[in-house]
Amino acid sequence: MTNIDLVKKVYACFEAGDLEGVLALFDPSIEWHECKGMPFVIDDGIYYGPDAIMKNVFMNLPVFFDGLNIAISELFGAGDKVVMVGFYQGTNRVTGHSFIANVAHTWTVMNGKLTHLFHAADTATIIS
Repeated sequence: MTNIDLVKKVYACFEAGDLEGVLALFDPSIEWHECKGMPFVIDDGIYYGPDAIMKNVFMNLPVFFDGLNIAISELFGAGDKVVMVGFYQGTNRVTGHSFIANVAHTWTVMNGKLTHLFHAADTATIIS
């Protein structure tokens, strides 16, 4: 499986609601840099390991958003990096506003596992 195929698989699992499938693709010491403007982020937004990501990111998504999904515009890679550029779509549960917001994820892949994520998103649109 190529690095791009691995990242495609993580998004397919997420879309299917298979969070265990997503976590299975993560290295045990994955480092996740969440976008600080997301409404659930506390402190620096850096989480280590699948359990911390599940607790601090994935479990918070349905608390703050309805119908959240990712529309991928581009997926490309070089070396150990894979970049996804696209849009988040959903509804902010606090404000009731629907949104379409720019998003980019930069993944690092080593030994067939995802070891790092850097997340950048248009949080001004997401929280409005």
